[in-house]
Amino acid sequence: MEKKLKDHYVPLTTTSPIWDHFFTVAPLIIVGTKEGEGYDLAPKHMATPIGPSNYFGFVCTPNHSTYHNVKKNKEFSISFPLPDQVLLASLGASPRNADLSKSDYILSTLPTLKATFIDALFIADSYLFLECELFKIIDGFDAHSFITGKVKTAFVHKDYLRVSERDEQEQINENPLLAYLAAGRFASISQTYNFPFPKGFKK
Repeated sequence: MEKKLKDHYVPLTTTSPIWDHFFTVAPLIIVGTKEGEGYDLAPKHMATPIGPSNYFGFVCTPNHSTYHNVKKNKEFSISFPLPDQVLLASLGASPRNADLSKSDYILSTLPTLKATFIDALFIADSYLFLECELFKIIDGFDAHSFITGKVKTAFVHKDYLRVSERDEQEQINENPLLAYLAAGRFASISQTYNFPFPKGFKK
């Protein structure tokens, strides 16, 4: 039997973006790119693996240097920071200074590591690092684009590596994950529950 929407649902107009009217849970990543003689690090939350294979993508805009850096150099790095590194992610979003490169006045203050396969930086002490070759850029989402890459190398901190012998809830409790609550809040996830998959479910 079909149910109707109750009175406590509020209709949203789609003539403007709807996303600032409620919270959604997203990852918070930092994209690293080569920029001129230096580097750039930019936080993103519209980001995801693409299917079960080793592809990863994020939303960007041609108004940002990250877009042009990836298009030129055809590679990018991804850092998944820890909850106590959220300030580092915020600093990566600092406005540019016309007199100094971002590398000089922001990145020089951040703890970084050099990627191993590509010419880009990671945020040091993140729990997961990905090095990606550009797969394709899909333009046309109004002013935004979807940038996708094939993961060429990946490194995960040993405390975050899933192993069958370890209790998953205990592992996450001891090693929390960072989540971004779009738009404008974040959370440290330490309490989780087993998902109730139906019997016979397969990926």
